[in-house]
Amino acid sequence: MTATATALGFSLLGGRAHDTALIADGARIDYAELSDRVRRRRDELGGIRRLVMIAASNALEPIVTYLAALEGGHPVLLVDGSDAEGPRAHRDALVSRFDPDVIAADGPSGWVLDERRPGSRHDLHPDLAMLSSTSGSTGSPKLVRLSAENMRSNAAAIAEYLRLDPSDRAATTLPLQYCYGLSVVNSHLLAGASLLLTDRSVTDEEFWAQARREGVTSFAGVPYTFELLEAGGFATRDLPSLRYVTQAGGRMAPDTVRRFARLGRERGFELYVMYGQTEATARMAYLPPELAETHAGAIGRPIPGGTFRIDAADEAGTGELVYQGPNVMMGYAQTPEDFALGPDATELRTGDVARRRDDGLYEIVGRINRFVKVFGLRLDLDRIEQLLEEEGIETRATTVDERLLLFATSERAAERARARAAALTGVPAHIISAYAVAEFPRTANGKRDYAALARYAELSDRTAPAAGASAAQGAAVTAEGVRDLYAALLGEPGAGLDDSFAALSGDSLSYVEISLRLEDLLGTLPREWPALTPRELAASAAPAAVTAAEDAAATATAIATAPHSAATPPAPPSATAAPRGRATPRRRRAWTRLETPVVLRAAAIFLIVATHADLLTLKGGAHLLLAVAGYNLARFQLATSTGTGRLRRLGRLGRLGRSASQLVVPAVLWIGAVALVTGQYAPTTVALVNNLVPGDGRWNEQWQFWFLEAMLWALVGAALLLAVRPVDRLERRAPFAFALALFAVALAARFVTTGLTAEHVERYTAIGVLWLVALGWLIARADTTARRAVVSVVAVASVWGFFGEPVREAIVAVGILALVWVRAIPVPRIAVPLLVTVAAASLFVYLTHWQVYPPFEQTAPWLGTLLSFAVGVLAYRAYVTLSGAAPRAVKQLRARGRRRAARP
Repeated sequence: MTATATALGFSLLGGRAHDTALIADGARIDYAELSDRVRRRRDELGGIRRLVMIAASNALEPIVTYLAALEGGHPVLLVDGSDAEGPRAHRDALVSRFDPDVIAADGPSGWVLDERRPGSRHDLHPDLAMLSSTSGSTGSPKLVRLSAENMRSNAAAIAEYLRLDPSDRAATTLPLQYCYGLSVVNSHLLAGASLLLTDRSVTDEEFWAQARREGVTSFAGVPYTFELLEAGGFATRDLPSLRYVTQAGGRMAPDTVRRFARLGRERGFELYVMYGQTEATARMAYLPPELAETHAGAIGRPIPGGTFRIDAADEAGTGELVYQGPNVMMGYAQTPEDFALGPDATELRTGDVARRRDDGLYEIVGRINRFVKVFGLRLDLDRIEQLLEEEGIETRATTVDERLLLFATSERAAERARARAAALTGVPAHIISAYAVAEFPRTANGKRDYAALARYAELSDRTAPAAGASAAQGAAVTAEGVRDLYAALLGEPGAGLDDSFAALSGDSLSYVEISLRLEDLLGTLPREWPALTPRELAASAAPAAVTAAEDAAATATAIATAPHSAATPPAPPSATAAPRGRATPRRRRAWTRLETPVVLRAAAIFLIVATHADLLTLKGGAHLLLAVAGYNLARFQLATSTGTGRLRRLGRLGRLGRSASQLVVPAVLWIGAVALVTGQYAPTTVALVNNLVPGDGRWNEQWQFWFLEAMLWALVGAALLLAVRPVDRLERRAPFAFALALFAVALAARFVTTGLTAEHVERYTAIGVLWLVALGWLIARADTTARRAVVSVVAVASVWGFFGEPVREAIVAVGILALVWVRAIPVPRIAVPLLVTVAAASLFVYLTHWQVYPPFEQTAPWLGTLLSFAVGVLAYRAYVTLSGAAPRAVKQLRARGRRRAARP
């Protein structure tokens, strides 16, 4: 054990004994009780100074341990306490590198202090109070060393300019291990104010209900938080206790600053725009709220006790911003030996290029490491973004291998950005690459993720899957490979290792291709794969990695002939597998296995078209397809999204609305066009509301699109149902019971309207067939053998007698039972491209076949069937190419609409 220098601990508890300090899980803890808890925890940590790592969260025990360690003079290392694999790996790396003496974390039996040794192996400088990571959970090799004076002075300065007093109460909207989030805790406790401890997002309605209930006076956000606030209707929320809102963690657009400052003036709260770095403990500058509306874009003035200077200013007065103050770090720690070092920094070179304006306020104009050499020219990437934004083109700019990379949220904007950047910078256009992405990725802390964009550019530039088949052969399955596949096929450069298909807003148009690609990688997919992260999917494939590797090369070539979205580049070789290990190649197999819903989707549309064209008479395909649609609806549109990027993903209601638009837009375009040309369809049919038109109960051509109407009503009904918060919470808590009850209601509605056997158009009315969608939903929630057995009995019983046609009922029942019990179906490998094409184009085949097969119905039904599929596939490819609807362009349109709606 190494002897350590003694240090006098310090307390951040500045409140009166009976004032509330924390609100945790609905319980109020005053300063007297909190002080008592801290004292007891300090005694547990002991009197010998030790390095204490705390797995943090916005909860009572981590904060008590943090305060106790500071009072006991123990240097603290806060890390992300999430159980996700990324944060776990980061914690493990820090434990291995810096060897903490105590690890405090939440275990199976509650909060635990894991004392790895009775004393300390470290030589700890007397002033050392805290070690902070500058990069969240990315595994930075160095830590920032902070002293007690750094922490105390910065908390006091923040409390001073925010005018904090015991009446203030902040909600913990940021992670405790993030220096910004920690500064909220420190400043409020030092000022005797209180904290509402919560891990809820500002997108969660319960957060706002709790904020109103507990009288929250402030919350903190990074720039992306404010995008979420605008999208979530913050401007109309009733928050009578809100006194101020703070923003830091990156530059927020001046227009957004002005909007929120104006909103605050109207609604009675103040906006504080702040600037800081971990190396300055937290804050270095703030913009007084009375200046936010008129001086947006400035970082303001130094905090109390701090000063700025501009180093090596040019003729325009711009240079590196340098800060001095008592909150400047002691220095960095790259090894445990650095813990013994004293302060080695008297000022902080921020790395930001700034100027002091005529009004005395400071303004950041760029970043030193955002200045790059491209084609021999020195470029300011931030300035390029600013110039393009002034021309109405929102972009992100970065470089790789002396190429300028530009990213925009549409193909058109990307090309405009490329042309304008060439003109503005003098860089030849061929040195500039432009990419369209669904939305701009952000890090876990809400900052711009340029690394993800660079990785996406690399993925997009690689060869197509067919060319990469040999690379896939024999490669082991990795989480990175699955992640890269999602990034390429969903147009999501920010896709992370903890982002599921559902979290990335995967939909029915992207589902078919991705499920097939995953089948190639993983073999038979788990039923719940849309809700699993790339890490979980890779782990599930580990026992079968060799088999997956053997099949990858052969199937990649087959898949290459399937249609790809024009807006979504094909997956590169690395999206199929990352070469971690090699398996022994075997002879290509003649058969492979495809997920059952894919096969049923292709089979059902074939039965529909072939029966209508009189090639054969096997009815029931459309009704089976409804059950498959309900199954997929529950699996990914109604999945509970998980993932590091979940704050920026569509919620379940958003995904339902998105799916409805993907059905309605092509349907209305096609049916409307046919109606205009031929007069065949009524306006109510074009609008997909034929169900609301009174009729004689007989079939007519206005009923041809009954299937689409039924699906639209199902999506709208599910959205309205889950928009009710108690209903949504009930479905999340008891998904199988909820689905069973929903099915019972839908089945009862059918019996009330049609009786046991439906006749004529009763078989096609929405109220008569929605039970099949509910049945598919129920099948997706049947996660045990017993539940699947129950669902099987229910399914067969409900189908029996519905048509009064045993063969038709048998087709539907057999298909549904396959959906219940069979995860994947063996198919000839040579048939894979055909199945991919048919399944992906099924909506368009259904839409167009009514106009294709009739001339051949009597003379050549096989030709009518073949032409129906050919026209449907061509229509699908044309729609994808022209509109970019599968799958990324819908995201682009929605994102563009949100941005427009947010502008005054």
